[in-house]
Amino acid sequence: MTREATQADIPEIVRIINSAFRVEDFFIDGDRTNEADIAAHMVEPDVRFLVVDAPEPGALAATVMMDVHDDRGHFAMLSVDPASQGRGLSRLLMSAVEERCRQAGCHALDIEIVNLREELPAFYAANGFVPVATLPFPDSRKLRRDAHLVRMTKRLSASDTA
Repeated sequence: MTREATQADIPEIVRIINSAFRVEDFFIDGDRTNEADIAAHMVEPDVRFLVVDAPEPGALAATVMMDVHDDRGHFAMLSVDPASQGRGLSRLLMSAVEERCRQAGCHALDIEIVNLREELPAFYAANGFVPVATLPFPDSRKLRRDAHLVRMTKRLSASDTA
């Protein structure tokens, strides 16, 4: 079950994102995010963080950031605590994002993935996403090697099931 995150969840959100994104250490320097970054996103009117609670009180198992602009949804930083991976939590969060986007009147859902994460295109393609564009990496100063982003899009319709 997913829920919308609160300010109290920020330390756990940061922990999960940074531990899940350790797989990117081969091409990027430093942590993926910090508490100030997450707090700044949380106060943006169109941004929401969805989370899945872990069995331990006060702990989270997974998180994702989502936003809606006009008729397009977008999500980023889809992260599952390494100890909770392999339990379908990524798909659970994506389904929740899709449902919220449909309810907001979105016709499409976007994500940007880094080209060096070779496992991601197949994962998102299996969930209905197709590549539509390439974009520059947002902070090239953090890169250890050349990289770019690939935008993937999924068409949404009111008749889709989440």
